[in-house]
Amino acid sequence: MAVLSAERIKITTTKSPLWCTLTIIVLGLGVAWMIGRSSSSSIQAYNDEAASGTPDFEKFLPTFNDAGLGVSGFGVMVLMIMAALAITSEYRFGIIRTTFQAIPSRASVLIAKAGLIGAFGAVLSFVLMLGAVFITKAAAGTEGSTNLALDNADAWRAVYGVPIFAFLCVVLAIAVGALLRQSAGAIALLLLWPLLIESLFGMFGSFGRNVTPFLPFANADRFLSSGSSTNFHWGPWGSLFYFAAFVLVVFGISIAVVNKRDA
Repeated sequence: MAVLSAERIKITTTKSPLWCTLTIIVLGLGVAWMIGRSSSSSIQAYNDEAASGTPDFEKFLPTFNDAGLGVSGFGVMVLMIMAALAITSEYRFGIIRTTFQAIPSRASVLIAKAGLIGAFGAVLSFVLMLGAVFITKAAAGTEGSTNLALDNADAWRAVYGVPIFAFLCVVLAIAVGALLRQSAGAIALLLLWPLLIESLFGMFGSFGRNVTPFLPFANADRFLSSGSSTNFHWGPWGSLFYFAAFVLVVFGISIAVVNKRDA
């Protein structure tokens, strides 16, 4: 409990978590509103074209993945930045030495950081995901909300899957931050990994197609969206377990490295 209390004080008395949280809220709800407005404009344009002829485009009817893009995409990235900074900032300013002197169990420090920030991120992303769906439906109108009914398992997974994904991303960010110990390097790796590095495998033909089902963030996307052109070897829940196993392995490595090297 002392470890959790100490980490809670660190997180709540610094400004970066506050600004990151506000950024996540603005991105999560702001993108949802823009998605809804885009759908409304698309439907209006379609109806106008249909009145005078045959439209040459389809209506944009957002899905749960579209509505939650600001949360699961941009928001989770900011959450990973916040988590990485929680550990790399201590290395940067030398606070980590004092922390490890006060709490000899270094593993408990990393677990406490990951648990606190991860739980906060999961709750925040769940609330924002519900809010994003509501705002998208309100902005898109009745016709634009056709695909936003919470009436099946896939629809609910798109909502509660985001907090699970956010929690695991926080644990991964803490692990990467502890391994690299530098804010710039950790943040660059965490952002480029899902946005660029995994995408590059698509350029390598059959080799890329064979490797993609085993990439961590590709599996996370598979769990959240279910629909994918990649031939995965397991279903959405299998993809979640694969991503979770990957995160736990990296986190375990970070604990082993932190225990062996000097602070």
